[in-house]
Amino acid sequence: MTTPNQAALDFLLTRRSRPHKTLAAPAPDRDALRPLLTAAARTPDHGKLEPWRFIVLEQDALRRLSELARVRGAQLGHDADQIDKIAGMFLTAPMSIAVVASPKASAKIPEIEQTLSAGAVSLALLNAALAAGWGANWLTGWTAFDRPFLSQGLQLEEPEYVAGFIHIGTQTSTPPDRPRPDINAITTWVSK
Repeated sequence: MTTPNQAALDFLLTRRSRPHKTLAAPAPDRDALRPLLTAAARTPDHGKLEPWRFIVLEQDALRRLSELARVRGAQLGHDADQIDKIAGMFLTAPMSIAVVASPKASAKIPEIEQTLSAGAVSLALLNAALAAGWGANWLTGWTAFDRPFLSQGLQLEEPEYVAGFIHIGTQTSTPPDRPRPDINAITTWVSK
């Protein structure tokens, strides 16, 4: 028989991201952020490759990335609304952590497993922030994959990219829950 951690299960069954536009200062300081990053780094990592890393983006860095998003968006020919949306993403939350997918050459661990691990780290960081009482949201967008943005804005090198920008701050409102998947419609039981 198992011994459930009911509080953890209840949290996972009711967790809800907070829209980045509803996040305000303060954000966690370094002492408060370190356990969240530590929890996220406990994500399964086949081969112990650590195919991910974190870049903590504070206010000045977020303003710089917002401006770069405007420049790159215009260079790429994105419409004004699309540019405003991405540039605004960097200005609304008081802190963002770029979870950098950093795949390693490995004959044993395929890149897709490393990519999935980077996604799992992103979700683990999001959940750790929410469990600690912060508001948090996981976003990407074209800036997560645009090579000039990544190299100029975050000094990433090939083949690195951003698995997620995890925005963290103080929640100013609790959004209503949204419709969730019908488990019966997405689950197949195989017994033989």
